[in-house]
Amino acid sequence: MGLVIIGPLLARMGQLSTSDYTSVVSINIFVALLCACIVIGHLLEESRWMNESITALLIGLCTGTVILLTSGGTNSHILVFSEDLFFIYLLPPIIFNAGFQVKKKQFFRNFVTIVLFGAIGTLISLAIITFGAMNFFKNMNIGPLNLGDYLAIGAIFSATDSVCTLQVLNQDETPLLYSLVFGEGVVNDATSIVLFNAIQNFDLSHIDSSTFLQFVGSFLYMFFASTLLGVAAGLFSAYIIKKLYFGRHSTDREVALMMLMAYFSYMLAELFYFSAILTVFFCGIVMSHYTWHNVTESSRVTTKHAFATLSFVCETFIFLYVGMDALDIEKWNFVYDSPQIWLKVSSILMGLVLVGRAAFVFPLSFLSNLTKKSPRDKISLKQQVTVWWAGLMRGAVSMALAYNQFTRAGHTELRANAIMITCTITVVLFSTMVFGLLTKPLVRVLLPSPKHLHRMISSEPTTPKFLSEALLLEVQDSELDLDSVSRAGGPSVFRPSSLRMLLTTTHRSVHYYWRKFDDAFMRPVFGGRGFVPFVPGSPTERSVHAEE
Repeated sequence: MGLVIIGPLLARMGQLSTSDYTSVVSINIFVALLCACIVIGHLLEESRWMNESITALLIGLCTGTVILLTSGGTNSHILVFSEDLFFIYLLPPIIFNAGFQVKKKQFFRNFVTIVLFGAIGTLISLAIITFGAMNFFKNMNIGPLNLGDYLAIGAIFSATDSVCTLQVLNQDETPLLYSLVFGEGVVNDATSIVLFNAIQNFDLSHIDSSTFLQFVGSFLYMFFASTLLGVAAGLFSAYIIKKLYFGRHSTDREVALMMLMAYFSYMLAELFYFSAILTVFFCGIVMSHYTWHNVTESSRVTTKHAFATLSFVCETFIFLYVGMDALDIEKWNFVYDSPQIWLKVSSILMGLVLVGRAAFVFPLSFLSNLTKKSPRDKISLKQQVTVWWAGLMRGAVSMALAYNQFTRAGHTELRANAIMITCTITVVLFSTMVFGLLTKPLVRVLLPSPKHLHRMISSEPTTPKFLSEALLLEVQDSELDLDSVSRAGGPSVFRPSSLRMLLTTTHRSVHYYWRKFDDAFMRPVFGGRGFVPFVPGSPTERSVHAEE
């Protein structure tokens, strides 16, 4: 009787194993490739040219070539590129960790410039790429493309690759450049996606002033609603953890709650058709300011490394994924008989990307400099060139938007759509490989040494060491008394008027009053540094006493 029951069960298990065997093999190969990317990236850590994103991209290309040859030219990838996989699973950890780890003081000090580059600059780039594509492509034998397709092309190629750029620049060595490029990358990606979705949803056959105003109103609503949702999610997690204090019984619960609340904010934004990138980014900023200080000391270490590890693995996965899918033979078959058209279209798009970025980086930098009185706070020409160059890379966001616009479930049978997909792949590979390889040397040439680099790009003034350290303190940095500094025997080079000049706009009108409001109203409710819960014998209490 037992054999009668077990026999069919084993047969059924055998059938399932056979049907899932391909998936198991694919997952094994991909995990092995991820491990190879980490090992090789470590070995190339000191390389002047290579970085981890380029390493993963090259390994993906090599693996795709091997698969293409072994399959007889029928297949080149293990997994099919899916924008759902990218937007729902891979992008959230990267953007959240970026907000969680960012130096908030430097970011918000340059917030106006970041919004100028990320929002206004993206609109300028979209307009230039759209009109340029319409003028150049109409005389080429590409295929039928309507106004919506051209606007979508503008949005696709206006999206910079913040993932690759963050691996090229260093937050400690180049604080101003990092905050500008990184902040612009986040706002740029959010703006590009919002514009792309708006292009797909709006009726472009009848464009008038009311449609334009509706479009602008929808964009502003999306921007502020997404930001507020991220802030609310971060504050809610801080309040819950502060009041309930899970750490008294289990640190696993508070770590799990932080991770789930971060992901919940992203999915909630998707549910309400907000910009999930902005939501999870500001959720990360708020969590690092409040929630992170409410958990136990061991949970702080765990969450910091867990978020960074998830972000790193997802970044590597994306570039490996893009590299393997770049050789998809199905799409390249459409341009096999006309390589000159593919080469012309790719070159035109790359040229429009260069011109479109230059058209807003330099003029908006000039406008930003007009609002800054101190020469040290202004963006120099060398810094502008670095910002322009570092933002030329295109990546997985452009790929995902292109697949969304020109394919159905990853496949296409239209020649025009296939050409746009292959050209997008070409621009992504070329910009990442060439511009990514040259960014490190360019930064070294324009900003030679870390000491000189910090003096050139830091928005903090050049001061003696003891005064610099005091100015960089987050707590009470705007309440320094120069008279006490002078009495302590400090150098006479900085007179009272000089320090007051340094602590004018940013420190006194924004940061200073925000700290007052934060300490008086926000931190007593939501926790944070200096307002952690006191539980007898808890690691948090011991860490607080240690800090005091």
